[in-house]
Amino acid sequence: MTMGALGVVYGDIGTSPLYALKEAAKAAAHGGTLSHDAVLGVASLILWALLLIISLKYALLILRADNRGEGGIVALLALLHARHAQPGTWRAHLLVVGLIGAALLYGDGAITPAISVLSAIEGLKVDAPSLAPVVVPLTVAILIGLFMMQKRGTGFIGRIFGPVMLAWFVVLAALGIHGIVKAPGVLAALSPLYAFEFLIHQDFHISFGILGAAFLAVTGGEAMYADMGHFGRLPIRLAWFAICLPALVLNYFGQAALLITDPTMIENPFFQLCPDALHYLLVAFSTVATVIASQAIISGVFSLTQQSIQLGFLPRMQIRHTTSDAIGQIYVPLVNWLLAAATLGAVLSFGSSDALAGAYGIAVSLLMAITTLLAALVAIQWGFSPWLVVAVNGFFFVIDLIFFSANSIKLFEGGWFPLLLAGLVAFLMLTWRAGVKLVEAARARLRQPEEDLIETAVNKCHARLPGTAVYLASAPRGVPLALTQFVRHNRVLHERVLLVTVLIEESPHIADEERAEVIEIIPGITRIILHYGFMQNPTIYEGLQLVCRQGKLAGIDLSEITYYVGRETIIPREDVPGMWVWREGVFAFLQRNAERSAAFFGVPTKQVVEFGTELEI
Repeated sequence: MTMGALGVVYGDIGTSPLYALKEAAKAAAHGGTLSHDAVLGVASLILWALLLIISLKYALLILRADNRGEGGIVALLALLHARHAQPGTWRAHLLVVGLIGAALLYGDGAITPAISVLSAIEGLKVDAPSLAPVVVPLTVAILIGLFMMQKRGTGFIGRIFGPVMLAWFVVLAALGIHGIVKAPGVLAALSPLYAFEFLIHQDFHISFGILGAAFLAVTGGEAMYADMGHFGRLPIRLAWFAICLPALVLNYFGQAALLITDPTMIENPFFQLCPDALHYLLVAFSTVATVIASQAIISGVFSLTQQSIQLGFLPRMQIRHTTSDAIGQIYVPLVNWLLAAATLGAVLSFGSSDALAGAYGIAVSLLMAITTLLAALVAIQWGFSPWLVVAVNGFFFVIDLIFFSANSIKLFEGGWFPLLLAGLVAFLMLTWRAGVKLVEAARARLRQPEEDLIETAVNKCHARLPGTAVYLASAPRGVPLALTQFVRHNRVLHERVLLVTVLIEESPHIADEERAEVIEIIPGITRIILHYGFMQNPTIYEGLQLVCRQGKLAGIDLSEITYYVGRETIIPREDVPGMWVWREGVFAFLQRNAERSAAFFGVPTKQVVEFGTELEI
């Protein structure tokens, strides 16, 4: 599990040495010659950023805030029960903040592959400056191949992630030691005083620029928390403290030692650490490592999308499971190609890792601040002393805000790009969330109570049709609109009627023993409520199979039943209270293009009958 965590969790932060110290050193030089004190200050700043933000905050503190082993923004929202919060309450405001945090991951997901692969390919220019024109086309070709590969699954690559990244961290450490040996005086930067004194003696705007560039060294650290459910707290901590942290520190100090001996190497100190004969081999290896880092963030975006759909924050989309025996092996076609367009747009628009560095960091720093805030509220909810939580989390929150402020000065240098993407996703999430509530309210106005169904079944049906009918119900009470329409038009009921509702719980996984509630309304009419965790795939057919195996439902042949599903057409109306009509139009567009209920819930296609309904919101 530790080996697996190396490849998936630490791919992003493990490739940060390609560009982080270079950008921080350039900010410290601010167009002039890089001084000895500046190099030590930058190295010290990066070291203590890794220790405070990644080691102390994430590895030791944030990893404690798990939802039955799962981590990430969605898990925090579930722990705080924000999903069902009443409008206007503090939990409802938390939901908005949390959804913005989730949306920021999409901005990060677009930038990470672009800057990682681009910085690796730029290593070609160290020995052959004439190859500069091929850097962007080659990067685009690699990224296109990466996104095209997603639909075939990444099982094979997934199995080699860990060993390859272990070798990568060994190479980082070896290069670092090679540089430190030439200038061992760089080890003085282990003291935080160098970072502190260097920053306070600079102009305010220069210090902020250096902080923003140094923050690039910790981007990717949030994956420790997001992927906790895949690997567990202990393997993630072990991989960080035993392998990743020592290798990263050695490499950053090695680059700093190189710049102490020769400040002119500032254009690409990472590749200049390597002996000339091995340059092209290191470029190739760096490209492989950055592809792995990119794959990890893409898989993370797929996983976040799946969780958001399950919890009702995004419209249903087609989700393909590419393999049954690997972690997180899903493919979301729409998200894949939208992410590809954003990533390729970033490469073509910015053109270099230096330019992209301005776009990188602002979204991640804001996400880290939101995570710290939500984790503090979870700690208080769990009974920890509010004074202790405010002292500890408040300290890290201030650090997060300092880094966010430092990155904010890069807003017009490209920082707008991930924020624009995140803002768009957050808007869609909030619009979908509000629209779903309006639709449910419209359904509730039309939905008959169960007493009417009993009266119809007993006294008003002219006949009972042979066989079994399953009606998908959006709520665990009342009569599904599809059943109301069926009876209204046909004046009959089937001999057996199953009202099936899928409820997504705020736990990541629900055991099979707790999967189903079976409630007999009257003989022949049964309500079945299927419970799934937000990390599970809600499949009605498999749920009914489980109910039959458990003996809770007898005499049912699943191959012979008919599923009746409502298909709703949303009509935005100005005279009906709700959102602005233009937002309702956006919601109606999303709803029309969402995955059909039957397909999303795994209902056999040949056994489905749909009933159309118009709902005004």
